[in-house]
Amino acid sequence: MNAAAHGLISWRGRCLPEWVDYNGHMSEAYYVLAFGYATDGLMDAVGIDEGYRRANAASLYTLESHIHYLDEVPGGTLLTVTTQLLEADSKRLRYFQRLWAEGKAAPVATTELLGLHVAGRPPRSAPFPAPIQARVEALKAAHAALPWPAVAGQGIALKRR
Repeated sequence: MNAAAHGLISWRGRCLPEWVDYNGHMSEAYYVLAFGYATDGLMDAVGIDEGYRRANAASLYTLESHIHYLDEVPGGTLLTVTTQLLEADSKRLRYFQRLWAEGKAAPVATTELLGLHVAGRPPRSAPFPAPIQARVEALKAAHAALPWPAVAGQGIALKRR
């Protein structure tokens, strides 16, 4: 696995014992948790860190997500999430994450997300401040050469005959 070839490494951790379900592998909710931690890493990378969030009553809200569960993960496995910024505008980020498990050559799960920058009380959509927009643009440029994920933009459907 060359995780760094797939974008920003935005989270690393282990599949904890309490994440393992009655089937003996990581429960689906904890894939979402790992991706959530990775989104926090993306936010930190573009400047939407804890200090910014607190000072500006601002954050990145997830508007939509789509997960592909590809393989089982046993407890104790070292996990890495990479994040690839696909698109961005003045308020939104569309990004793709891959969950890698130690010892496996392919991702064990992927997710595509759409996030919206919000600020104020109550939270309302808001443009990124200039320093954050600059970091978003720099990350987007850095990821422009990465291959587009084959499953990006797919929906869910039963195959019809």
